[in-house]
Amino acid sequence: MCELMGLSANKRIRINEELRTFYSHSVNHHNGWGLAILDADPVFACKEADRALDSPNLKKILACDITTSSCIAHIRRATIGEINAKNSHPFSGVDASGRRWILAHNGTIFDSDVLAPYQHMQEGTTDSERILLYLVDLAGRHYRADGPLFNANRRIRMVDEAIKAITPGNKVNLLIHDGEYLYVHKNQAGTLHMKRDEAGVLFSTQPLDDGAWEEFPQNQLMVYKDGRPVYAGEPHGNTYIHDEEKMKILYFAYSGL
Repeated sequence: MCELMGLSANKRIRINEELRTFYSHSVNHHNGWGLAILDADPVFACKEADRALDSPNLKKILACDITTSSCIAHIRRATIGEINAKNSHPFSGVDASGRRWILAHNGTIFDSDVLAPYQHMQEGTTDSERILLYLVDLAGRHYRADGPLFNANRRIRMVDEAIKAITPGNKVNLLIHDGEYLYVHKNQAGTLHMKRDEAGVLFSTQPLDDGAWEEFPQNQLMVYKDGRPVYAGEPHGNTYIHDEEKMKILYFAYSGL
């Protein structure tokens, strides 16, 4: 599986050490890395299929002073999709209104009727990219139908409903940014943590230091802006429990063995 890291804060803070610790986990997640600095203008995004610890580009990035109030980082351990830059996270797309969406996923989609149509639209071959395409398509449909009535509140509810539609039977840990809000969701116990302070909140699959980390809420979309929660979705019951046999079947299906 993959690992996620995200930040929502009310001011720019230096995150070099947190990123170095996070990317050190690529010892076991060596199929790609990505980073999006979301409050840059334009958004800074870089991703590669290399192991993070071996990437000259990442070393150059981390040698700079990285200060931000909002970011998403990812390291990949491939389960579905070839090992190439197109399959590295985060994924990015622009909806019909011109809004840019950025998404990173830790998990596996075993089956989803709502995501299946996007297999023929994606650039890569991951189930994660299909989630991004689904959200961008949904946002476009809402925008074309509702125009100015498709406001932030409706957009947030749209994402909440979309996540509930894809979680049954699937592992869906997500960090999503829509240019304004950071959306966070997990549905497997012990697979996402958070650390809060006066500046905001840091998210990571594994705690990154000895600070006061706590487990992120289960089966519930949380939305953040400037370091504070602005929306807590109604919890759903679609908990994912790891099943090694299901993973083997999926692996064989995608490998053609």
